[in-house]
Amino acid sequence: MQGMTTNFKASKALKVKKEAGENAPVLSDDELVAMSVRELNQHLRGLTKEDVVRLKQRRRTLKNRGYAASCRIKRVTQKEELERQKQELQQEVDKLARENASMRLELDALRSKYEALQCFARTVTRAGVTAAGGGGKMPGGGMGMGMGAAAATSVITIIKSTNNHGSPPPATPFSAPS
Repeated sequence: MQGMTTNFKASKALKVKKEAGENAPVLSDDELVAMSVRELNQHLRGLTKEDVVRLKQRRRTLKNRGYAASCRIKRVTQKEELERQKQELQQEVDKLARENASMRLELDALRSKYEALQCFARTVTRAGVTAAGGGGKMPGGGMGMGMGAAAATSVITIIKSTNNHGSPPPATPFSAPS
C-alpha cells in the first residue's frame, strides 16, 4: 500500500512539474489547501524557484481566505448567541421589575393596614383605660386587660381581614374565644 501512495505522489508531482512550466498547475485550490507542508514540498521538487514561490503564495492566499471565512462565520454565530442571551436577560429584567412593582404595591398596602391597626389599637387602648376607671385595676386586686372583650374581638377581626392580601374578609367574621 505504501508503494501505491509513493507512486501516486510521484505521478502527481510530475503533473505539477509538467504544468508548472506551462503556468497552469494541476493542483486544485482544495488540494493545495488540504495537503500538508511535507506533501507540498514533495510536489514542488524540481520546479523553478519562481514556480515554488508562486505556488506557496497561492496556497497561503487560499488558506488566509479560509481563515477569514471561518472568522466571519464565528463572529456572526457569536453575535447571534449574544443577541439571544441579551433578549433572555432583558425578559428576565422585565419580569423581575414587574414582580418588584407588585411587591411594592403589596408592601404599601400592608404598611397602610399596619398603620390603621396601630391607630385603632391606640384608640381602643385609650377607651379601655377610660372604661376600666382610669388606673385599670379591677376590684379584687387584679389587673384588667386594658380593653373590653368586644374591643379585643374587633382587633382580631381586623387583623384576620388583613391577612387576605386585599381580598374581602370572609363571610363569617373571625372572633377570639373569650
